Amino acid sequence: MREYTTQMDAARKGIITPELTKVAEKEHMREDELLPLVAEGKVVIPANKLHTCLNPEGIGSMLQTKINVNLGISRDCKDYDIEMKKVMEAVNLGAHAIMDLSSHGNTEPFRKKLIAECPVMVGTVPIYDSVIHYQRDLATLTAKDFIDVVRLHAENGVDFVTLHCGITRKTIDQIKKHKRKMNIVSRGGSLVFAWMTMTGEENPFYEYYDEILDICAEYDVTVSLGDACRPGCLADATDVCQIEELVRLGELTKRAWDHNVQVMVEGPGHMPMDQIAANMKLQSTICSGAPFYVLGPIVTDIAPGYDHIVSAIGGAIAAQNGAAFLCYVTPAEHLALPNLEDVKQGIMASKIAAHAADIAKGVRGAREIDDKMADARRVLDWDKQWECALDPETAKAIRADRSPEHEDTCSMCGKFCAVRSMNKALAGEYIDIL
Repeated sequence: MREYTTQMDAARKGIITPELTKVAEKEHMREDELLPLVAEGKVVIPANKLHTCLNPEGIGSMLQTKINVNLGISRDCKDYDIEMKKVMEAVNLGAHAIMDLSSHGNTEPFRKKLIAECPVMVGTVPIYDSVIHYQRDLATLTAKDFIDVVRLHAENGVDFVTLHCGITRKTIDQIKKHKRKMNIVSRGGSLVFAWMTMTGEENPFYEYYDEILDICAEYDVTVSLGDACRPGCLADATDVCQIEELVRLGELTKRAWDHNVQVMVEGPGHMPMDQIAANMKLQSTICSGAPFYVLGPIVTDIAPGYDHIVSAIGGAIAAQNGAAFLCYVTPAEHLALPNLEDVKQGIMASKIAAHAADIAKGVRGAREIDDKMADARRVLDWDKQWECALDPETAKAIRADRSPEHEDTCSMCGKFCAVRSMNKALAGEYIDIL
C-alpha cells in the first residue's frame, strides 16, 4: 500500500520512491539532492501508478533536457499499426515521452496498448478525445463530459495530460479586441474557445479545476498546463493574450501544488530568437520555477518542410535559458501528419538542440560524450566515433556511400586530412600528400 498519492506528496513526506531513485541515478544526482526539487515542484516525475512498464524520467531545468514526440491517428491517416511503429521507433531513437494526439476512431484500445507496451512517459490531450469518445458534436458536450474523459485517461494509465485551463471567457473579448494575425493556433485551445462561444459557459477545465486535480492526485497524473494562446506566428509573440494567460497559469500552478499534483507549464510556439530568453525568465518567475515545456519555439514562419531545423534553433536557445522539455517538430509541421522518416528527423533535430543546451548550461555529464568523440577523431578511430554518435547508422551510411581510397582519411580531404598530417608531424613521420 502506497503511503503517498503523488511523487510530489512522497517528496514532501521525505519518502524516496523507486521512480525518484531511478531518476537520480540517470541524472548523476544524489537522492537527497533530487528530493527537495520534486517537493518544491521544480522537478516533475510523470508516473501514473497504473503505467507499470514505465522507465521514469525527471523533467526540470537543472536536469537533462527531455524530448517529447507527438503521434496519433487522424481521419486522413488512421492506421494504428503504423502509429505503433512510429512509437517504437521514437523510443529506440531516445524519445523520453510520447503524446497520443489521436483525433479519429476508437482511441481507447490504442491508448491502452500504448501504455501497456511503451516504456516512456505517455501524455494525452483529453479534449481531443472528448468528441471522439462520445461521438457527439462539440456544442452538445457538457462540462461533466470533459471531466469524465480526464478521469478515463487517468484510469487508462496516462502519465500527463495537457489541459487548457488558462483560457476563460475573458479571452474571447481579448481575441476579438487585440486582432491577432493568427488568432488561436492551439487545437485544444480552439476547441475550448469554440465550446465557450457556442454554449455561453465558462471553460470547464478552469471552472472545475479542483475536481480535475483530485483525479490527478488519485492516479498521480501530472498536469501539463496548455498554452491555448501561444503565438502562431512571429507577429503574435509575447502579446497581451499570451502573457495574460501565462499569469493565470501561474495561479493554477500553485493551486495544483496545494493538491500535491505535479505541474508542467507549456510555452510559446512562434517567437523571434531575441524574445526567447526573456520569455523563459518570465515563465519561471510567474510560475514559481515549474518545469517549462516548449513547443518549438519556431523562430521563423517561412520554412515549411524544414520546421524541424527552425524548431531546433529555438529549442536550443529555450533550453539553455531554462526550458526543461522540448516538444519535437518534424519536417511535416504545418503540412501533414508525419511519416516514419519525418519522426526520425524531428527527433534527431530536437535531441541535438537538447544536448547542445545541456552542454551550455553545465548539466552533469553532458559533455563527456563530446570529449570521447574528440578523442576518437584525434586518432581517426571510426568505430569509436560511431559509438559516440547520436545517430551512428546515418553516419556509417554516409561514409560507406562515399568511401575513401585510404581508410585513415575520408573522401572530403583524402591525404590532405589535417588530423592525419598533424598526427604524423607530431610523431616525426614523413607526411605524404600525393
